[in-house]
Amino acid sequence: MSKKSKIIIIGIESSCDETAAALVEIKAGKFKILSNIVSSQIKIHKKYGGVVPEVAARNHIVNILPVIDRALTEAKIKPARIDKIAVTFGPGLITSLMVGLETAKTLAFVWKKPIAAVNHMKAHLYANWLANQAIKYPAICLTVSGGHTELILIKNQTNLKKVGQTVDDAAGEAFDKVAKLLEIGYPGGPMISRLAQTGNPKAFKLARPMINSKDFNFSFSGLKTSVLYAYENSKLKTKNLKLKANSCKLTADMCASFQQAAVDVLAAKTIKAALHFGAKTVMLSGGVAANQLLRETLQAEIKKLKLNFVMPDKSLCTDNAAMIAAAGYFEKPIDWKKIRVNPNLSI
Repeated sequence: MSKKSKIIIIGIESSCDETAAALVEIKAGKFKILSNIVSSQIKIHKKYGGVVPEVAARNHIVNILPVIDRALTEAKIKPARIDKIAVTFGPGLITSLMVGLETAKTLAFVWKKPIAAVNHMKAHLYANWLANQAIKYPAICLTVSGGHTELILIKNQTNLKKVGQTVDDAAGEAFDKVAKLLEIGYPGGPMISRLAQTGNPKAFKLARPMINSKDFNFSFSGLKTSVLYAYENSKLKTKNLKLKANSCKLTADMCASFQQAAVDVLAAKTIKAALHFGAKTVMLSGGVAANQLLRETLQAEIKKLKLNFVMPDKSLCTDNAAMIAAAGYFEKPIDWKKIRVNPNLSI
């Protein structure tokens, strides 16, 4: 952390299929987002049903400098006023990470600015600091995304320890795979959430793997399989009806049932960890943290325990560069020549 009373950090993010840059001002420990630009590739990868690494990297190359320029322009900040550059160096797609990192290293050299290497998963966690809400320690954070599902014990702003994780599929990955099974489109999370609004969450009795295990780990592979068998059996029972309305109702009910099962597991494990470690604050982060049912369920459960609950705005749950800048505030600068991408980085 800088000893200056006010600093400005530019964050750069390119770990997957979002090209992002943001300017964040930190004054007296308070965070202010000056700009937060995200160039999404969802439409490009939608036809493939998932992110194609080579395609993602090529588009990062096209987008990275215009996105940075737009972030500077919107924030009305000249490079001379920037105090630090923060950039994602892992985890993620190696070719996508390289585009962002090499760009940041070049800017660090040209602008003569210190650079901080940021762990993408830590950045999701630090998105909670952007809301400037009170955080009491120790804290437990559920970080849940397409590639990760983790429980992090936070003893102070920089002392983080992973205490639980998925043993197979991440929650977001399960959402995408179920959406593909149901043939409702990509990305899976938003599609399932939308259809679930008209479905019955009790229509299907689905598995809730490891919800009662003694540890703080997760498993979503079994839930995905449970959906497969239940959905196929239901289609067989109704195949002779040939009614579109019936098919839509079946899909909506499955979306609602799957979403409820996933949220039940995520909430239960988070509450268990919070109680075990004596947490005073519970936090939520990651792309799946934008799921409304998860937000409402966890908030209600935490309220019953009379604990502090913090979560980012939905716009800061998915990949963005404001969270990279926030995380960069807590990271010490490093010689840009020594930074290398690490696609398998963990907390």
